[in-house]
Amino acid sequence: MPDYIPNVRLRAWRNEQRLSRMEIAEKINATPAGIAERLACDEERIRRWETGEVRWPRTPYRLALSQLTGLEPEALGFSQNRRTHSLIEPHLTPVDALRAEAELYGTMELAQQLQASDVGSGTLEALAEAVDLLCRAYPVVPAITLRDRTQKRLAQINRLLAGRLTLDQHRELLVITGWLTALLGCVHYDLGEREEAETARRTAFEMGRQVGHGELVGWAHEMAAWFALVEGRYEDVVTAARMGQAVAGTSSAMVQLTLQEARGLARIGDRRQADRALTRGAEVLGRLPIPEHPDHHFVFDHAKWIFYAATCYTWLADDDRAEEHARETIQMHTRPDGSSNAPMRVADAHIDLGIVHARPGSKRSQMVRPSS
Repeated sequence: MPDYIPNVRLRAWRNEQRLSRMEIAEKINATPAGIAERLACDEERIRRWETGEVRWPRTPYRLALSQLTGLEPEALGFSQNRRTHSLIEPHLTPVDALRAEAELYGTMELAQQLQASDVGSGTLEALAEAVDLLCRAYPVVPAITLRDRTQKRLAQINRLLAGRLTLDQHRELLVITGWLTALLGCVHYDLGEREEAETARRTAFEMGRQVGHGELVGWAHEMAAWFALVEGRYEDVVTAARMGQAVAGTSSAMVQLTLQEARGLARIGDRRQADRALTRGAEVLGRLPIPEHPDHHFVFDHAKWIFYAATCYTWLADDDRAEEHARETIQMHTRPDGSSNAPMRVADAHIDLGIVHARPGSKRSQMVRPSS
C-alpha cells in the first residue's frame, strides 16, 4: 500500500472532460507551454499526479496544466506541502480499538461512582474517545458486536443525561448521543433491521437539529440517501442528498452527500450530473484537513472518493473508468501480505470489476470468453 494522498480533484476534472490519461497528456503537450518547453508528458506522469506520488509538478507542467484547464494548480489538487502520513492505515487495529473502548468503559463507570451526579470534563473526554473508537471499528467489527457496544454506551449516556449538567455539558452529551445513534442506525440497517435503523436515523436528525449541529443533520440525510439507494429509490437518493448538502457545511458529511448524489444520478443514468457531483465532492474534500483516522465511519477520505467513483462509472457503463478506479481501490487497500485494511471496499471493487468483465458486448467479456 503506497503512502500517498490521491489527487481526486485532478482526477475529477479529467473524468468530467471524459479524457483518458493518454489523452490529457497529449493535450498538455499541445499547449503553448508544452510546445515551447517541448514537454513529453505521458500516461505514466498523469498516473503519478493522480495517485499523489507527485504533489507539485515542475513549473512547465504546472503552466501547461493551467493553460489547458483554466485553473490554478491548487484548484487541481496540487500542493507544495508534502503530507506523508497514511490515509488508510488506522493507528489501532479493530481489536485494539475495542479493547481500548472497553478500558474506557470501565474508567467511565468508576468516574460515575466517584463524582455522583456531577459530570467532570474527563468523563466527557473519555466518552468522546470511546465514541470515536466505536465509529472507527465500524468497517471491520461484526455488526452484532458493534450494535451491543453502541447500545450499552447509549444507556450509559442516558443515565448521565438524567443527572445534573451544565448547559454546555448537556449540549455536548446530546451531540455525542447523536453520533452514537447515527452509528447505531447504520449497524441496524446492516443487520436488516430497517424499522430500528429509520428510528435511529430520525433520532440523530432531531438531536442534530436541536443543538444546531449541521454536520450531524447532514449525516442523517445521508443515511436516508443510503437507505433509498439500497432499496432502489434512486430519485429519493438525489433528493435526500441535496437536502443534506443544504445544511452540512464544509465537512465530511458534505463530501459523502455529493457522492451519494452522484451514485443516485448514476443509477438514473444521468452521466453529466453524476460527473458534476463527483467534481463538487472532490472540491470540498480538497478543502478539508487530512483525516487522522480515515477508518472512522463519519470521516471521508480521498481513497473513498476513488471507491465511490468506481461504482458510479460501473453503473454508467463507462468500463474504462470503472476498471481504473476499482483496481486502484484494491491496490490502495491491500497490504504487502495480501490482507486488506478495508475489506468491504475491496469486495465491492471486485464486484465492480466482475460487472465490467461480464457486461455483454464489452471488450473485456470478449477477451475472456471461452472458445466453442
